[in-house]
Amino acid sequence: MTAPGEHDCDVVILGGGPAGYSCALRASQLGLSVTLVEADKLGGTCLHRGCIPTKALLHAAEIADLTRMASTVGVSAHFAGIDVDTLCSYRDAVVDRMHTGLVGLIHQHKINVVAGHGTYLGGRTVQVGETRYTGRSLVLATGSDPRIPSAMQLTDRIITSDQALELQIIPKRVVVVGGGAIGVEFASVWASFDAEVTIVEALPSLLPTEDPWVSKQLQRALTKRGISVRTNTEIASATDRTDGITVELPGGEIVGADVMLIATGRAPRTGGAGLSEHGIALENGFVVTDDKLATSVPGVYAVGDIVRGLQLAHRGFGHGTFVAEQLAGLAPVPPSDDVMPRVVYSHPEVAAVGFTEAAVRERFGSATVAVYDLSGNAKSQILGTTGGVKVVRAGEKSDDGPVLGVHMIGAHVSELIGEAQLAVGWEALASEVGRLPHAHPTQHEALGEAMLALSGKPLHAHG
Repeated sequence: MTAPGEHDCDVVILGGGPAGYSCALRASQLGLSVTLVEADKLGGTCLHRGCIPTKALLHAAEIADLTRMASTVGVSAHFAGIDVDTLCSYRDAVVDRMHTGLVGLIHQHKINVVAGHGTYLGGRTVQVGETRYTGRSLVLATGSDPRIPSAMQLTDRIITSDQALELQIIPKRVVVVGGGAIGVEFASVWASFDAEVTIVEALPSLLPTEDPWVSKQLQRALTKRGISVRTNTEIASATDRTDGITVELPGGEIVGADVMLIATGRAPRTGGAGLSEHGIALENGFVVTDDKLATSVPGVYAVGDIVRGLQLAHRGFGHGTFVAEQLAGLAPVPPSDDVMPRVVYSHPEVAAVGFTEAAVRERFGSATVAVYDLSGNAKSQILGTTGGVKVVRAGEKSDDGPVLGVHMIGAHVSELIGEAQLAVGWEALASEVGRLPHAHPTQHEALGEAMLALSGKPLHAHG
């Protein structure tokens, strides 16, 4: 092992996903020497088995849905089905282009990339094969894996999102276990591809951590699309037979499926890397950190999905750049989950930032909300979508105060989340946002209208 006080570089980073590679890029930009250890491909789960390939499939699903409705706007088109080979080639081409660009960017910044599985040896040292790498600082960014309930046994047809992205068929019948973001997105894709889909969620609502107003609207919209949604329901058993999967629900109801997707969240990838064995404190598998993302071992930091909280790629970006700037001697503001945008790219989309109405009431004692229905928004009507925008602040109707939460559902509302995040992050008053003229016709107007209503000055809405 390297002698005390010696090091190979300024920063060693274990993991090349969004949190790890963003830390590497920012550290290099600030003049630090970096070694980045990655067992698979740069980009991690997000680029290769998560965000990017899933959203490529969701775009294809949107085109399928638009083709079905083409005749309603006077366009002659016919949906004849899905060419799976072409679909997979399109998805893989998107991922390959992004990966090539990332590899080039890492190379341009002269970051030393070490391919292989890294094991933590204590201090600020990791080992890859027979070689040890020590930094002035060490950043842990090992990411996450699909969480598999102990009662579930994976097979060729009982799968996680990793295997779902590798399917070379479009299943005719699917049971999705879990109504969070991953489960809802895959259910939406398969429904657009003409599959018969059932979502089974143990908790009372889909997207259980989001505002109940959004969850109710989403369940209504998915049900209207033909997706069967079973909340407050746990699977009694699932059997993979030669002719398909037999899923038993409470009360003896049987649901048949060609594929069952386990989408019950993601677990931190902290086992098998020597972390707890060498003094890194863990809690339920997550690395324990302070507000600077420092771990229990001096000079060692943790970022991304292994830190308890929202498991989102852009949170990983925030963590990685925050730690890099600290290591370079700057004084960055730590990223906060309270202003982290959350998006589900289903049909319809869900986008939110800040606190739910219930959380505002719990924290501040009272809340005032305003909801603007997309039926009053011209661009939404052009797109043929329904949904709405809900905005929340603390206090009674006669009070004024910063916007604390924005919750949206409808086609393309993910594109509105930037303005919503700025409003919440900068503690803007609803009156300040509402008085700014929003371009017409855009869906941004819906956000402006909701802000006007929250400030007691509704324009195209009932007060």
